[in-house]
Amino acid sequence: MSEEQRIVVIGASAGGVDALRRVVRDLPADFPAPVCIVLHIPPDSPSLLAPILNREGSIPAKTAEHGERYQPRTVYVAPPDRHLLIGRDGTLHLSRGPRENRARPSVDPLFRSAAVAAGPRVIAVVLTGSLDDGTAGLFAVKKQHGITVVQDPADALYPSMPESALSHVEVDHVAPIAAMGQLLARLVYEPIPTAPPAVDKEMDLEARTADLERDALATDDRPGEPSPYSCPDCGGVLWEIPETQFVHYRCRVGHAFSPEAMLSAQDDVLEEALWSAMKTLEESARLSHRLAATERDRGHDWLVERFEEKEKEARARVEVIRRYLL
Repeated sequence: MSEEQRIVVIGASAGGVDALRRVVRDLPADFPAPVCIVLHIPPDSPSLLAPILNREGSIPAKTAEHGERYQPRTVYVAPPDRHLLIGRDGTLHLSRGPRENRARPSVDPLFRSAAVAAGPRVIAVVLTGSLDDGTAGLFAVKKQHGITVVQDPADALYPSMPESALSHVEVDHVAPIAAMGQLLARLVYEPIPTAPPAVDKEMDLEARTADLERDALATDDRPGEPSPYSCPDCGGVLWEIPETQFVHYRCRVGHAFSPEAMLSAQDDVLEEALWSAMKTLEESARLSHRLAATERDRGHDWLVERFEEKEKEARARVEVIRRYLL
């Protein structure tokens, strides 16, 4: 791909299929740039997004393949359980790198890799979705003088991702989904700045971590500062990485979290711990009940009383946890 051509990267989550269908439908057949898409999808189910978009628009859509050279007038879709990344050599990379915001594929790695590889040639788009994936990546694109676009939150089925992007990044364009295709068709012809800024080492390291580069994972020179928080996925220390007003977190093995994703992950960990505690207490109550019955047959009343009290305490704690979970 020519160094003078644009590349479009799009991220979406909940409500994203219909939004992406409309965007691709409105792109002209001679759209002179590749379009790379990440939609949050479960890791263990096939994605039908590429064939859906292929039927919808006038430019072909396909599931991205590792190592293929990206071309204009083509839509590339991230497959399940793989980050879709833009390589500096003009190829697409698929990586089972660390999950970001508990997702793989995740929007931030795509945007960040595009910012590192293509700088001001990038047009990054955040569409409908829950939580705040895409904000850190959009900031990286903005930092490298790329063009940033966000769906109007009032137009989004799930406005959280667009709202987060608008709250933390000086976005260049905000548009409803009905105008997004026409906007991209215009932006792709805008002049590209001739002097892109140098990529800072923190952004470069995060991009290489998503691509599972060995030296990036092994280095002790981590971006940010150690925080008092632990990684919800692996329990390791999280480094706090400030990006002006937007802070995100990354652990030593690479798991990364935006603030809202971090809170959501902590809620999930707490719920898992409560279910585990409830199971253990249920088992303790049953065992205490059985032991009380055994000691009753033996005439050991003082042990019966002791085990019945233990059963009572365990069942009371189970009820407290049950009420919280409900």
